[in-house]
Amino acid sequence: MKSVKAWRVGNVGDLQILPGSRHRPHLKRPMWIIVLVTMVVLFLVCAYMYPPHTRGACYVFSSRGCKFEWLPPSPVRELTDNEIASRVVIRDILNTPAVRSKNSKVAFLFLTPGPLPFEKLWDKFFHGHEGRFSVYVHASRDKPVHFSRYFINREIRSQQVVWGRISMVDAERRLLANALKDPDNQHFVLLSDSCVPLHDFDYVYNYLVYSNMSFIDCFEDPGPHGNGRYSEHMLPEVELKDFRKGAQWFTMKRQHALIVMADSLYYSKFRDYCKHGVDGKNCIADEHYLPTFFHMIDPGGIANRSVTHVDWSERKWHPKSYKRSDVSYDLLKNLTSVYLSEHVTSDEQRTVLMRPCLWNGIRRPCYLFARKFRPDTLDNLLNLFSNYTTL
Repeated sequence: MKSVKAWRVGNVGDLQILPGSRHRPHLKRPMWIIVLVTMVVLFLVCAYMYPPHTRGACYVFSSRGCKFEWLPPSPVRELTDNEIASRVVIRDILNTPAVRSKNSKVAFLFLTPGPLPFEKLWDKFFHGHEGRFSVYVHASRDKPVHFSRYFINREIRSQQVVWGRISMVDAERRLLANALKDPDNQHFVLLSDSCVPLHDFDYVYNYLVYSNMSFIDCFEDPGPHGNGRYSEHMLPEVELKDFRKGAQWFTMKRQHALIVMADSLYYSKFRDYCKHGVDGKNCIADEHYLPTFFHMIDPGGIANRSVTHVDWSERKWHPKSYKRSDVSYDLLKNLTSVYLSEHVTSDEQRTVLMRPCLWNGIRRPCYLFARKFRPDTLDNLLNLFSNYTTL
């Protein structure tokens, strides 16, 4: 027996056997069983009273106390055929090295209902820089009468535009399509009839042409005027977690402009389900389509801010309009000296989101343009132009 061998100290003749050694196994076996059962019971009681907080333990024991975030992530859904086709095209456009034109130009896209009240100011801005810019005008209501040679015969075929409707996005795409026909156009700027330049042409040109990203406004707004406009009809292609908001006044690189024109899948989702009346909501397509689209397909390629300043401090449906008495050297100096972009959520918290304005990783002034200026501010702006654009 093993117990005998354990006490061997010499020859077999020297074997010593302790009294009662034959009965030890019969005494130990039930004791170990009792101890083992007791430990298991205590372990299970503790597990019940103090639920596990790890994924692995959560599967071993009762699900009591196991919260949703401890469960394994949901499997990635299978993409639809349209999504696969769309992403292949987008991937190839993004992966194609940008071809720098020998004569790179900035395309200025004016979205206006009719006349351009600041055409004389833009004429002063463009003068002397011929060959470095292009002008395109989408006049949705009235054909404008032009005073500047830079605007004559620059209208494109236009259609009616209704504020807050998909027709606004259609007009933006129409302007991009016409501007893309010129291979020298490398950067595209969307401007309204109330926009004015805040810097001289050279500053604006270098800021845009040599930027490594597009300036598309984009942020997450959990409030009623942000995520509250989302419709589940956009599923599966557009999920709530990807829904974003931003001002429509973009500037974008040629690659991004091509992607916008190539997209039909995501555009159709916003055309059909981001509009007044869907699910009893009032979704505004031009505030959500491009921010959501670029957040999904190339989040690292956009600056998440606009380079067009607008004052929402009055907290109304429309931003503040600058009148003649507002326009001064100090106002324009302040607009050109802003280094932080600001977004405010529409929920009860009214959270203010601030972030530094970076240009190729370097802190720079945020804004190249500003709106909304009333037509009666033109004379003041013309008088101040040479001064404030050299700040």
